[in-house]
Amino acid sequence: MRRAGFEWFFTQKISWNQRNVFPHHSFLWEGIDGSRVFTHFPPMDTYNSQLSGMEVAKASRQFKENRVATMSIAPVGWGDGGGGTTREMTGKAARMASLEGAAQVEWKHPDAFFDDAKAELTDPAVWVGELYLELHRGTLTSQHATKALHRWAEQALIEAELWAATAAVHLGAAYPYEELDRLWQLVLLHEFHDILPGTSIAWVHREAVSVLTEVLSDAEELSSAARRALAGDGDRELVFTPTSVGGGRTLGAAVRDARSGTEGATLTESPDGYLLSNDLISVTVSAEGLITSAVDLTSGRETIPANQPANLFQLHQDFPNMWDAWDIDRYYRNRVEDLTEVASISASVVDGVATVVVERAFSESRLTQTIVLAPGSRTIVLRNGIDWHETEKLLKLAFPLDLFARETLAETQFGFQRRVTHVNTSWEAAKFETSMHRFVLAQEDDGFGVALVNDSIYGYDTTRDADGDDVTTTIRLSLLRAPRFPDPDTDHGHHQIEVGLVIGADAEIATAEGLRLNAPAHVVRGANEVEPLVSVTGAGIVVSSVKLADDRSGDVIVRVYESLGRRTRGTLDVAFAHSGIREVSLIEDEMESPRTGGKLVLHPFEVRTLRIARA
Repeated sequence: MRRAGFEWFFTQKISWNQRNVFPHHSFLWEGIDGSRVFTHFPPMDTYNSQLSGMEVAKASRQFKENRVATMSIAPVGWGDGGGGTTREMTGKAARMASLEGAAQVEWKHPDAFFDDAKAELTDPAVWVGELYLELHRGTLTSQHATKALHRWAEQALIEAELWAATAAVHLGAAYPYEELDRLWQLVLLHEFHDILPGTSIAWVHREAVSVLTEVLSDAEELSSAARRALAGDGDRELVFTPTSVGGGRTLGAAVRDARSGTEGATLTESPDGYLLSNDLISVTVSAEGLITSAVDLTSGRETIPANQPANLFQLHQDFPNMWDAWDIDRYYRNRVEDLTEVASISASVVDGVATVVVERAFSESRLTQTIVLAPGSRTIVLRNGIDWHETEKLLKLAFPLDLFARETLAETQFGFQRRVTHVNTSWEAAKFETSMHRFVLAQEDDGFGVALVNDSIYGYDTTRDADGDDVTTTIRLSLLRAPRFPDPDTDHGHHQIEVGLVIGADAEIATAEGLRLNAPAHVVRGANEVEPLVSVTGAGIVVSSVKLADDRSGDVIVRVYESLGRRTRGTLDVAFAHSGIREVSLIEDEMESPRTGGKLVLHPFEVRTLRIARA
């Protein structure tokens, strides 16, 4: 979204009727973990207020809390260019400080406004769940390169902190405080609201891609140097694992010998296509490169409906009514082209990994997809190299599923958001394009489900259909767009997008597979196995970051969260000498009554930051 560059606000005395659809302008917003924050929606309905009489009258007329509150905010200034507040606007504010028949306008600092508003509205309404904007759905997909580099750079910096902290504690190596701060600040700067959504001019995105590519390279070099130092000189293969999920599957950011007793995946070729199997799943790929069957071998469940192949690329015309890069309008679905033509297809098995490589040409573009099944994995990985040269098109990747899923679970920060798959109301129908982070999961009531994990995309859509007694759920991932404004060459060029189809998944498996796809292990040759700094037990507990404290005391900061939306208990084990563990705030400030020790009792989706004092 675009917002104005403003610093000042006004309060208004009002007593008119309200007419907006949204039920409140000041309310408590409840997040997925049950925590609440006082919020305010400006009833002026603009982020570019010039303090005209019409705007002020509209704000007064639409203010919902007018019978119990007397003030609202006006975001004043020229937006979409950062011009800020002008002398004309301040002059209007002065004239309306006491103007008969109009709301009273006064300048006030935002902190003071919220203090006064909370004091005035002592029993605010509560809004539970996401605040879905019925607009600008295209910002989830436009400028894939910018979005992908943000995802990859963020993960690379998290890993750099982890391995640098491990080297600092185990080896006494210098921790790169200044370099990590410099790189994080560059990433955050480029998360400005017209860069990350993909709605800036071409020059901005060229610069963002250049800067973020350098950030990614520098962060990976920090990690590589730390891993080399930890491994030492030698010829043993060591696997550095940067993820941690509780429940006994992956514990800590471990380094271990690279051994596997799992039997390799197999590949059987027939005139109709290929059968890829391991000890967990069996997947059939047709001669057109489509997935026509995916069976969970433990339960025997088929997850692909008959005559509805998955892994289907679909090309739509994409002509939003306004704001090309910002919007996807519903009627894009009126015209679709299924991309089933195959330029070439081949298959092989190397080191127990089965692969099928499919090449397609369509319109002005080409793509190469490598379908991969590894030993011991319930995820079929789809590595898509796309050379994109379309205009006003939208590329989707469709997965019809033989599931009666009443809702999807889409990952968000430190948890997931539930969304129904029906369209009973206009609010639900409006959510024809929604957001996710690393995974989206469709599940039946018995807990059996299928997840789609990804390394660089954020938009998806869901439909549920019935043919007699057969109910299917289709999830489509939004891969690339091609709007003409404000960058006429949006997304043109080569893209690498990795997607995983996880068979027999629940929320815990989806979380773990999403983490693994985004943070794969690194193999380093060396001599030393390295014990992880910390490990966690407890179902659903994820260690999201390990770093040294910003105050340069040498203490270790560990952030954990509960990922499944339920209460859980666990233990944080520490592998180095320390004098205590205590909770601190997200920004590492001390708390008045901190919880201490390594025993973890977490509420649903709770985030906990722990400080481990080194002895």
